[in-house]
Amino acid sequence: MHIPDGYLSPSTCAVAAGAMTPVWLSAGRRVRKVVTNRYAPLTALAAAYCFCVMMFNVPVPDGTTAHAVGAVLVAVLLGPWAAVVAVSVALAIQTLFFGDGGVLAYGANALNMAFVMPFVGYGVYIAIARRAPLTSRRRAIAAGIGGYVGLNAAAMAAAVEFGIQPVLFHTADGTPLYAPFHLSQTLPTMALAHLTVAGTVEFALTMGVVAYLQRANLPLLRINHPATSSGAARELPSTRWRGRTAVLVLGVGAFLTPLGLLAHGSAFGEDAGPWHHSLFNGYGFGHDAHPAVGYIVSALVGMAVIAGVAFAVVSLISRVRSPVR
Repeated sequence: MHIPDGYLSPSTCAVAAGAMTPVWLSAGRRVRKVVTNRYAPLTALAAAYCFCVMMFNVPVPDGTTAHAVGAVLVAVLLGPWAAVVAVSVALAIQTLFFGDGGVLAYGANALNMAFVMPFVGYGVYIAIARRAPLTSRRRAIAAGIGGYVGLNAAAMAAAVEFGIQPVLFHTADGTPLYAPFHLSQTLPTMALAHLTVAGTVEFALTMGVVAYLQRANLPLLRINHPATSSGAARELPSTRWRGRTAVLVLGVGAFLTPLGLLAHGSAFGEDAGPWHHSLFNGYGFGHDAHPAVGYIVSALVGMAVIAGVAFAVVSLISRVRSPVR
């Protein structure tokens, strides 16, 4: 779903970046409602989680690959505005360090995965969960469905952005100047990959994490649901355990990322980016002599950098004393 440079026209990239600018500004103001300095480390871990999840490519029947994103899970735990911040940071580091997604196309990628996905998915989650207690199974299922719908909404947004390029930008003889795929190609291709495979993975991850937290760390779910009944007699305040466990899980995830190399093929539209001067281009090094090692190192470095940047961003936001409307 990461759009590389060269597939969208400069004007399309500019419109997408312009559309994201007020979203980023609003996120900076509204995120303070939920995420204060106390929860800045959680936002950092959430951003690292999204990065790690996006490294696991899964095969799709048509020969391409797809991946989950994790944006809706962040929205469920910390709110959709926090998801905007976390996913935007993850996408920025992916672009600059690993060449995953274009520099000019960054606004479009953020629009799809850091805005459309968390807000659509969170809306579905709220509509299904309603006033169910935090420990209700319906709430976990609602989160999973939200993740599924949100991911597919983001995929369809990317498909439209691809598909309108040959219609709007072409030479006098009709040769496309940017992405050569029409909507008749992009929509079914993206739908197949995300409705069948990536969406199922997103559903399972989102529901599974929420279901686990319902049993093991209910206070984490309460951060974004302060007025919702817990449905349990007692909660487990375990901030230190929570952080250590999250870091451990992310570390294990980093060492498992080479599993993403087992997926044959490449994601639709993600293999043509001209940004070849990133530190770990394509999540590897040494001209792909050691791809598994490159994946692990990329995962560890990427998560550390993303967590640090996200922590700094949220800490800075929480210190700004402008009124929240």
